[in-house]
Amino acid sequence: MVLTPRLDLRQGQTLVMTPQLQQAIKLLQLSNLELTEYVETELAQNPLLERDEGQQDGAEAPPAEGENTADAAHPDSLESMQNADSAAELPADSGLDADYENVWNNDTAADSVGPDLGTPAFADVRGHRGFDDLSPDLEETLSESLSLRDHLTRQIGIDLTEPVDRLIGLHLVDMLDEAGYLQGDLGSVAQLLGCDVARVEATLAVVQQLDPPGVFARSLKECLALQLRERDRLDPAMAALLDNLDMLAKRDLQGLIKACGVDAEDIADMVAEIRSLDPKPALAFDHAVSQPVVPDVLMRPQPGGGWIVELNADSLPRVLVNNHYFARVSKAAKSKEDKQYIAEQFQSASWLVRSLHQRATTILKVATEIVRQQDAFFAKGVSFLRPLVLRDIADAIEMHESTVSRVTSNKFIASPRGIYELKYFFTASIPSSGGGAGHSAEAVRHRIKTLIDAESPGAVLSDDTIVEILGKEGIEIARRTVAKYRDSMGIASSVQRRREKSSVL
Repeated sequence: MVLTPRLDLRQGQTLVMTPQLQQAIKLLQLSNLELTEYVETELAQNPLLERDEGQQDGAEAPPAEGENTADAAHPDSLESMQNADSAAELPADSGLDADYENVWNNDTAADSVGPDLGTPAFADVRGHRGFDDLSPDLEETLSESLSLRDHLTRQIGIDLTEPVDRLIGLHLVDMLDEAGYLQGDLGSVAQLLGCDVARVEATLAVVQQLDPPGVFARSLKECLALQLRERDRLDPAMAALLDNLDMLAKRDLQGLIKACGVDAEDIADMVAEIRSLDPKPALAFDHAVSQPVVPDVLMRPQPGGGWIVELNADSLPRVLVNNHYFARVSKAAKSKEDKQYIAEQFQSASWLVRSLHQRATTILKVATEIVRQQDAFFAKGVSFLRPLVLRDIADAIEMHESTVSRVTSNKFIASPRGIYELKYFFTASIPSSGGGAGHSAEAVRHRIKTLIDAESPGAVLSDDTIVEILGKEGIEIARRTVAKYRDSMGIASSVQRRREKSSVL
């Protein structure tokens, strides 16, 4: 056999992840906050991108001539974007308003186009403040929230007269955690400030008398003791109760009676006193405002039955490709490097617009199918949640499971029953004892909680009893699965529940 070089022509199929396809996949799995941050970065880096300022209150204004909006890019799928011409410009009429509303009717089991976003379903009603000279300034309408540090600092300035003691007190304030407990060693404080440990302990005894009672405690026992001392209720029996808080947690009535040397009636009064105390006194000064989840999808009942599913326009970043500026700078570019840079920026901006639109349409498509398949849940409640896996949605909308997984990650839907993550509707299936359709694991978990909440102190349900009840309802489940679901919901065992419900504590 003669070894000679030669040329062969072969055909083959390979999957090439182009940068444009990688960008589309990356944007698909981002949350609305991450997407906004990504778009802001692109706006700062790409001179051909600009923010769409022509909309107010959720209504979309038509884009200027020669500009393409993210809401109206060509609706290609992720698979078709791979084979698209990377240098091709967007169609000139792609600036028309895009419709991101879906109407699903459970009578026809089909998706149809709903009303235009120009008339938003959720109107934003805003108050108007006139220019009257008597109107208060904005600063006068703001309220000041007093922090725990400021509250303690003011008291330290009054109760501690020596400058050294004040410095120690301020340092102890910095060692408090969010619950008001003192974290750290007093010896390190003395070494840092160059004083005796006895002086630090004396200062700590003074600041432990400040408001709120229980602050600067080093343990739960000390925190409760400080509050009881403030109420003049720290007698020997109460001190013995604080020494046996583990018995109190176990509802060990006989052990507490023996340890405290009192009768059952006194123990009940002492426990009621303990329950009236605040184990985390500093949380009263926690003014952090919890930020609600911004839903990506909105749904509402449709008159006559069914649901209207639409994207939340306020969470969609809207960007434009300025073709006028692109044409002007392209004519002014002289060198090859400048022309190449302008072409790359225009290509990047165009693909970002297309990727944003594709992300929006894919989220809406997946959310609409989830609403269609979980219609009973939205209409009747969690007991009617049906088992669902990614493959069910992927087969229905003819997409890959990985695409559905990316769409449902960190995406939320606002429904009449509350705000849920799209992942919530995917639950495992528990077989039916009658051989019919399976039951959703979330619905079974809810049923277990309902049974336990309805039990009486004299008839506490064991895990085996719950298995028997569920079996009669057509749910085939093992005892260890019931125990796992019960533990995941933070529900104690039947022995602990029976002790808690029968105890007088």
